[in-house]
Amino acid sequence: MSTPYSASGAVPVTYERGNNDTGLRISQIETFCTPLVGFVRVTAEDGSAGWGQVSTYNSDLTCEILHRQVAPWALGRGMDALEEVIAEIPLREHKYPGTYLRRAMAGLDTAVWDWRGKAAGKPVAELLGGSAGPIRAYASSMRRDITPQDEAARLIVLRDTLGFDAFKVRVGAECGRDRDEWPGRTEAIIPAIRKALGPDVALLVDGNSGFGPQRAIKVGRMLEDSGYEHFEEPCPYWELEQTAEVSRALSIDVAGGEQDWDPQNWKRMIALRAVDIIQPDILYVGGMSLAMDVARMGQAEGLPCTPHAANLSLVTLFTMHLMRAMPNGGRYLEFSIEGDDYYPWQRDLFRNDPYRIEDGKVVVTDAPGWGIELNPEWLAKSTYKSSTKS
Repeated sequence: MSTPYSASGAVPVTYERGNNDTGLRISQIETFCTPLVGFVRVTAEDGSAGWGQVSTYNSDLTCEILHRQVAPWALGRGMDALEEVIAEIPLREHKYPGTYLRRAMAGLDTAVWDWRGKAAGKPVAELLGGSAGPIRAYASSMRRDITPQDEAARLIVLRDTLGFDAFKVRVGAECGRDRDEWPGRTEAIIPAIRKALGPDVALLVDGNSGFGPQRAIKVGRMLEDSGYEHFEEPCPYWELEQTAEVSRALSIDVAGGEQDWDPQNWKRMIALRAVDIIQPDILYVGGMSLAMDVARMGQAEGLPCTPHAANLSLVTLFTMHLMRAMPNGGRYLEFSIEGDDYYPWQRDLFRNDPYRIEDGKVVVTDAPGWGIELNPEWLAKSTYKSSTKS
């Protein structure tokens, strides 16, 4: 592995161990990836290891960034110095801010948390101040290419077979500039889902940055009339003032933040009261440590946190542990209902299933760390790379 360099790429940098660099040091960081998902193994000098994950999608690019711009600052540091390292990396890489750096940092962070849990013999949730146990989940649809009738039919099956009592569907078109997926779909699906599922379930929608403020407010009024309780990302997520305008106009809770990684943008979002519910994605924001920071920022202003977790890679498992630890955790966990037919890359990732639903709930077990075993056959077929301390 190459010597760590400053952000300019010109001057070699050496460390002095920080105040928390007192335990076992990181000796190796490995990645196992495809273009769609990438796992990370962090190994200490005694051979003990923990597993984590970079964010899904373009994970091969993210893993390369992990080796070039994250691993050099972590190798040789103590496992107990994770928070210091995570704080230092954006400073060392100050010429390269952005989502890819954070997605790569998340691989390091989540692997070290798994190592910490295994070393302590406790689930990560307990290390974060929570505990093992059940979490209410909402069934989250990822589809817009589905009629209201077909969407309602599959949600009814999930209600009747798995006990879900909360559901989210999609409205508008993703970043659609007020266009719908097809004309009239939004106006049709909002009442159709309520009528099909009845008055006793919680209903949510996701706009995925689809509307300007005026259109979003009109859609919000329809949602209020049909008894929905959560309107996610109604306006382009980068236009915080637009989202704040919608939030002020509606009584329904407006949610957002899944795309945001910059702490300054989180501060601005919360100061503006742009949303009523904050939604950090653990793998977009940079890992568990930074997601907890965002949750604390929201807690200080009385905002609940319902993290974004839109697939069944490890991100949902990470979110389960976070939900069991946050004092301001939201009403439910996002749980994707799209299986391997929709996301073929989800197939065969794990040897044990962490996502069993009973009575509309998932369970964080008391197994140490994340309590997951990755499939060695999947790992053997992936693209492998290793960084070690020289």
